[in-house]
Amino acid sequence: MSGTSLDGIDVALVDFSNDKAQLLSTHYQAYPQQLKDVLLELHQPGFNEIHHTQLVSISLARSYAEATLGLLNKAGLDKDHIQAIGCHGQTIRHRPEHGYSLQLSNSALLAELTGTHVVSDFRARDIAAGGQGAPLVPAFHDRMLRHPKRHRAILNLGGIANLTDLPPNLTTTGFDTGPGNLLLDMWIAKHRGESYDKGGEWAASGKIIQVLLQRMLAESYFSNRPPKSSGRDLFNLAWLETHLDGTELPVDVQATLLALTCESIANAVNNFCTGTEELYLCGGGAHNTALTNLLQQCLPLCQIQKTDSLGIPADWMEAIAFAWLARQTMNLRPGNLPAATGASHACVLGAIYPA
Repeated sequence: MSGTSLDGIDVALVDFSNDKAQLLSTHYQAYPQQLKDVLLELHQPGFNEIHHTQLVSISLARSYAEATLGLLNKAGLDKDHIQAIGCHGQTIRHRPEHGYSLQLSNSALLAELTGTHVVSDFRARDIAAGGQGAPLVPAFHDRMLRHPKRHRAILNLGGIANLTDLPPNLTTTGFDTGPGNLLLDMWIAKHRGESYDKGGEWAASGKIIQVLLQRMLAESYFSNRPPKSSGRDLFNLAWLETHLDGTELPVDVQATLLALTCESIANAVNNFCTGTEELYLCGGGAHNTALTNLLQQCLPLCQIQKTDSLGIPADWMEAIAFAWLARQTMNLRPGNLPAATGASHACVLGAIYPA
């Protein structure tokens, strides 16, 4: 899994032999800064971008192969123990309103380099069936994390925050709430040269600018009813700067962006996941103390904790979920939830590249 935050590659080795997700080993491989810079450039139209996109796909495949082999070496296993690699790829465009979502990954090369079946391009079939192509993890949450009596919701705090609603005896739904870490990371990178705000310490040292917060919360995406999904195509520095008047202190903008993440999530829970009793956090933002503290203030009636307490480590939830989605594809079983994505029917997702 390599997500919107563009920090690197999460690889999870998962055993589903007992129909549960048993995490056997993990490996993380950071993106080289040069690769990260090129990926950021490709989020916007540019000169000769088709050629650059293909070259980056090759680089990504080599990085994914290196990360996969690093995991197998750590686990002391060879490729013959692995049924398949589920490779999400790196998103550079997410435009379901135009009928596509583009994740870069040269899966043929990845299969060649690893000698293992590769499942990729998970989002295209759901979009072809009229869906958003995202979020896809709610199907995994529905299968693994439901409670028969307690109303749970799962919140993934990646670059974009997405929410899965698991009401007892009712249909599971899910959607992107809006920015998670994305704008926070962009702003601190611009003003302090740091890749992220550790623990939310910089944000916590600033003051929330209420006028700015309300201007940003007026974005129509937040009030749109699910199914809905988003990404860097909407929430980016250019979007943020249209809301600034130039007099704000950078630290106060960071504090306000933290409040934007928390307020938009809380509004989504209250408006679209009514009755939620337990909110479980996963993704990198689950380690942001200032964020989780403010989120608890915004949702005082929810018990908030990490998904670790449910047996799935917060840092590895998405990688495990895409392993499960790959398994669904290999077994020709549907991997999407139409109630979450808006697709007209459940679909077998992804394309298989045999070893």
